[in-house]
Amino acid sequence: MATSIKRYRHQDYTVAWVCALPLEMAAAVVMLDERHRDLPAIQNDDNSYILGRIHAHNVVIACLPSGIYGTTSATTAAAHMKYSFRSIRFFLMVGIGGGAPSKKNDIRLGDVVVSKPTMNLGGVIQYDFGKALSGGRFERVGILNKPPPVLLSAISKLQATYMLNPGKLASTISEMTTTRPDETNIFACPGEDQDVLFDQEYVHADSEETCSSCDTRKLVQRPPRNNHGPVIHYGLIASGNQVIKDSRVRDKLAQEYDILCFEMEAAGLMDNFPCLVIRGICDYSDSHKNKQWQNYAAATAAGYAKELLSTVHEHQITDTPPAELDCEHATVSADVNMFLF
Repeated sequence: MATSIKRYRHQDYTVAWVCALPLEMAAAVVMLDERHRDLPAIQNDDNSYILGRIHAHNVVIACLPSGIYGTTSATTAAAHMKYSFRSIRFFLMVGIGGGAPSKKNDIRLGDVVVSKPTMNLGGVIQYDFGKALSGGRFERVGILNKPPPVLLSAISKLQATYMLNPGKLASTISEMTTTRPDETNIFACPGEDQDVLFDQEYVHADSEETCSSCDTRKLVQRPPRNNHGPVIHYGLIASGNQVIKDSRVRDKLAQEYDILCFEMEAAGLMDNFPCLVIRGICDYSDSHKNKQWQNYAAATAAGYAKELLSTVHEHQITDTPPAELDCEHATVSADVNMFLF
């Protein structure tokens, strides 16, 4: 990755890339074609940024404060980005998430899920926002916004590309790990033999950090894939302020809304900013959840985001109006470093 000697300004950056974890930020940095010098901090902006170029686009990357996750933290970080970088056209929320495998959706570890609108929903739903009704029933309320048209057009083109060349993303990841091995060996795939899915009723022993002692008779038997690269899935991503580690809760919500993936930040961006969510699957949102696949999943999500930006022409960015904060939901004050809801 080259380092630019040119001096850029805050207004030269048009794409915002948001991460929740440092490992996601590291994967994003590896995808940069060129690294830019840091810019002076803007008053009342608590974010720290990494700047660079991917294809024709200048990108600003931010990570949520260490240990502070969830929808509110994501909204705050994104609003500060928009406050400092006034030319941002859209946001990419890129990182890891928990998969919701089913007979309909053959989701595996390392796959990528991209938020795509359905007939009634905008691509992301906030599953824990609604009304608690009598009899233990829960009524979800509200519909989050769709990604901007420029990104929906880009994912349509990528869908066609991957139909004709299913291994394209695997090639991108392979190129990343072979051209810069010192930087990227931490993102290596753990191997298909380490991708294990257990029966819904089989609960992991809390005392064990890995599944090495789990009963292999409880594994869900899945046929091997013809190709060995990550598969891209398009559909609904569920976002909320709690980690899903119960396969029964996972399957109930997935069946109700046809959810492909669970995560904790996207709902904080979708209503306030033009945004697309990209998640690499690192676990199955069950009690067997561990960190073994997190780095590789972060790399596959970042790789897809880079491919996405390659399909967006520079003039499409220019023609897209700068992102505006939805003041009806949240505002950032130049004098008070906080959000007002």
